[in-house]
Amino acid sequence: MSEPEKRRRSSDSLFSTDFQRIKRLPPYVFATVNALKMEARRRGEDIIDLGMGNPDQGTPQHIIDKLCEAAQDPRNHRYSQSRGIPGLRKAVCAFYKRKFNVDLDPETEALVTIGSKEGLASLATAITNPGDAILTPNPAYPIHPYGFIIAGADIRHVPVHKDLDYFEELTKAVRDCWPQPKVLLVNFPSNPTAQVVDLSFYEKVVDFAREHGIIVVSDVAYAEITFDDYEAPSILQVPGAMDVAVEFYSLSKTYNMPGWRIGFCVGNPEIIGAIAKIKSYLDYGAFQPIQIAATHALNGPQDCVREIREMYQSRRDVLVDGLGRAGWEVDRPKATMFVWAEIPDKYKPMGSLEFVKFLLKEAKVAVSPGIGFGEYGDEFVRIALVENEHRIRQAYRAIRKVL
Repeated sequence: MSEPEKRRRSSDSLFSTDFQRIKRLPPYVFATVNALKMEARRRGEDIIDLGMGNPDQGTPQHIIDKLCEAAQDPRNHRYSQSRGIPGLRKAVCAFYKRKFNVDLDPETEALVTIGSKEGLASLATAITNPGDAILTPNPAYPIHPYGFIIAGADIRHVPVHKDLDYFEELTKAVRDCWPQPKVLLVNFPSNPTAQVVDLSFYEKVVDFAREHGIIVVSDVAYAEITFDDYEAPSILQVPGAMDVAVEFYSLSKTYNMPGWRIGFCVGNPEIIGAIAKIKSYLDYGAFQPIQIAATHALNGPQDCVREIREMYQSRRDVLVDGLGRAGWEVDRPKATMFVWAEIPDKYKPMGSLEFVKFLLKEAKVAVSPGIGFGEYGDEFVRIALVENEHRIRQAYRAIRKVL
């Protein structure tokens, strides 16, 4: 037996691997698809990857220039602030005033996060007690339910579907839930379903939350990626929302900055304070030059945001029209960088994961299985608009051949 094998055997016997939080997490479905993609590429196959929502364009140059400038200052290489630098928090509040006409206090009602995923996880850690009931959408972006599951909560799923009244499903979930839900998470424009709402929806949610004493967590990461004259509202526009709600936003998609890991949370000062206290133990904030560049992104010229929005709208139209010509009719989303496509009836018995494997093998096109976002997503796949129009045309032509 080799020395490494001896060491492994010895260490295996020293402790129990009864990691309860890990056991509460299911196998990561997307890892299966990613492994198949890598195998295909190692075989030399050209895979058109429309799976992960990972922008293919670079960050606007003026933001990169500010990062480089800030990185030259040695003072910016020291520890930063876990709550975010004051200038960025002020820029966040100015953005909310400009976009939503919402007034915020940068000292008590705004907090910088290392991307929205970290922020949501820190929120769950800050406000969740073991066994708390949390209402999350299904299908959902995985951090929405699993951030709370990792924190020890019990999840109650609220179905999201174009043919369902979401608020009606929400009231049913609260009526049938014991103990009383502590948190309601809403995500519009939605990842993965691209569903949108208007301000009247949030008005009902705020009234409902105040009546039942529920904290509302809103995720509006795609508030700027909207099409066809649709404008995404903020829950904080509703009078009284600050009493019950916080809202997360990310610069990842708005400014093509996913790898920079920068976002923020705004809203109820008590909840913001709780997240800030947790973060003070966990991190020193994002690298300060990134925060300075993010400040410049929010305060600087916004032509780049319009250009990014128009690019995704054009790609959406190319994909939806092309799939329609291929006999696969899908809804045209009003927001996000995704198309939530119902699987053709002939292939629904396969389930979304097997259908994705089928498209990968036969059409050389990778998309995301709906089951990865929750059981109610298994008749759908999510298609990300992260390739140029030429590649998208290649994708739908290949799909047309196999369908």
